[in-house]
Amino acid sequence: MNEKKATNYRWTICALLFFATTVNYLDRQVLSLLKPRLEEIFGWSNSDYANIASVFQFTYAISMLFAGRIIDKLGTKSGYAWAIIIWSIGAIIHAFAIPIGQSISTILGFVGITSISISIAGFMLSRAVLGFGESGNFPAAIKATAEYFPKKERSFATGIFNSGTNVGAILAPLTVPFIAKQWGWEAAFLLIGAVGFLWLIFWFKYYEKPEEQKRMSAEELQYINEEDADQNTKVNETIPATEKVKWLKLLTYKQTWAFTVGKFMTDGVWWFFLFWLPAYLKDQYGMIDTQVMLPLIVIYSMTMFGSIGGGYFPMYFIKKGYGAYDGRMRAMFVIAIFPLVVLAAQPLGHITFWIPIVLIGIGASAHQAWSANIFTTVSDMFPKKAIGSVVGIGGMAGGLGSVLITKLGGSLFDKYKALGHIETGYTIMFTICALAYLIAWGIMKLLVPKYKPITDL
Repeated sequence: MNEKKATNYRWTICALLFFATTVNYLDRQVLSLLKPRLEEIFGWSNSDYANIASVFQFTYAISMLFAGRIIDKLGTKSGYAWAIIIWSIGAIIHAFAIPIGQSISTILGFVGITSISISIAGFMLSRAVLGFGESGNFPAAIKATAEYFPKKERSFATGIFNSGTNVGAILAPLTVPFIAKQWGWEAAFLLIGAVGFLWLIFWFKYYEKPEEQKRMSAEELQYINEEDADQNTKVNETIPATEKVKWLKLLTYKQTWAFTVGKFMTDGVWWFFLFWLPAYLKDQYGMIDTQVMLPLIVIYSMTMFGSIGGGYFPMYFIKKGYGAYDGRMRAMFVIAIFPLVVLAAQPLGHITFWIPIVLIGIGASAHQAWSANIFTTVSDMFPKKAIGSVVGIGGMAGGLGSVLITKLGGSLFDKYKALGHIETGYTIMFTICALAYLIAWGIMKLLVPKYKPITDL
């Protein structure tokens, strides 16, 4: 019995990554769920809220570039710990946004800047700290997955921990409004933010480098490393993980650009669904805040299956004899077809709102399946010491793409709302979301037509 537990210890690490990612999405969702209450308390306009939200997106995007570098330098254990400490602090200090804003306003007043609202200034700083900390989650989780899983299992493991994004998105509307109603909006930020510190206890107790992990058997360690040894890439792993890998060097590889373009083209789709679905249900179907919760829970429940199933899907091709990367790219092509169903959301939406809900759920599920696999292409092709940096570069591109698609959506909705047919704006955005994956896959395949691991870093 003990031997069985030892030879499957990597799944304990996967569980830790899953719970960290769940906390990650819980923390970022609190503000959006409290939006109506905070707007009423502080007198925010939609533009004020959009500016606060965009601070998180922009900070997250830029920080992704440095987060990967920092994770590679500090190592997985320390790097992940610092990431969750910072984003938990960022989540908690939202509760003190007013005194923070007063301090910022006082400082700005000395240089003659008096136009910014105290509440807006406080929440902007809180979102910036949260975005900086949360940017470390995926570089650290992908790096941990590369350390603890053989290549053939990495997309499945990534799919499992990535499903934490969906669980977090489901748990947030079930917990945040209740906490805010019982104890106030400040308590929601405090209690949800504190969960990250509980996770740290388990992280420090159960995580060590695989070769230093006493809970894992020698057989499991050999199983994890055998593919690297078979492909003669083990030599790359003998270099210390703290050795500096230059960004300019990474940018000379087509493999880096393939991942970066794939993230830039598709990350915004997920953010669009995350930020605009409540507004879509309100604008087109007249739903109030309490009515949108069930459709959102249905959508994010569907995406959990997409994340795990999509992560396992490449195994179908790998068992047929394809290599890990080639099997993954074939799976990603199939996955890229599914979002096309979103094209039917608007034409069929007049029948019942549940039709677009289901179709959008399929598209969002496909995104999570795509995400599980595109992250894993990095560990397929790069040595472990460079994974965090490459994920950071791609994550920054994905974040900037998300800012662009969010701004585009806002502009289109304002334009067509003024013209009296906002549904046209949503039709355009759904079309972009539906086609993004096939275009991204085509560019990725053009850049890296065949598996070619990096061996000269």
